[in-house]
Amino acid sequence: MRRQAGYSLLEVLVAFALLAAALTVRLGALSGAARQVRHGEDAGRARLHAQSLLAGLGVQAPLQAGSDTGDWEDGRYRWSLQVQPFQAADAGAAEPAAGPQLLQVQLQVRWGERAGEQLQLQGLRLVQPQVGWP
Repeated sequence: MRRQAGYSLLEVLVAFALLAAALTVRLGALSGAARQVRHGEDAGRARLHAQSLLAGLGVQAPLQAGSDTGDWEDGRYRWSLQVQPFQAADAGAAEPAAGPQLLQVQLQVRWGERAGEQLQLQGLRLVQPQVGWP
């Protein structure tokens, strides 16, 4: 009697188990990569929104000390802006000059689950005195 060549049931089950383990690892890596791509996309959009807001400061209305908040994309990104006169570390409580004034601008953008992700930008703006502003 001749024995037929082929795979036994045990060999087939082991092969399926190895395939399942390999696919699990592969899918885990792909989902991690998808999360990183999404995070990068969200961070990029937040940065573009922030740069747009900073570029428009002082264009429609004069830039003044104070704070403001708002959102973009129906609340997906939330921002907070603070503008205050710049104080150098070595400067005392000097009287402000009548000429141009240096303002410190701080912008914070939050997004993600429970606003866990954030972007903070800060800089200085030189503003001219408001003479004859409409």
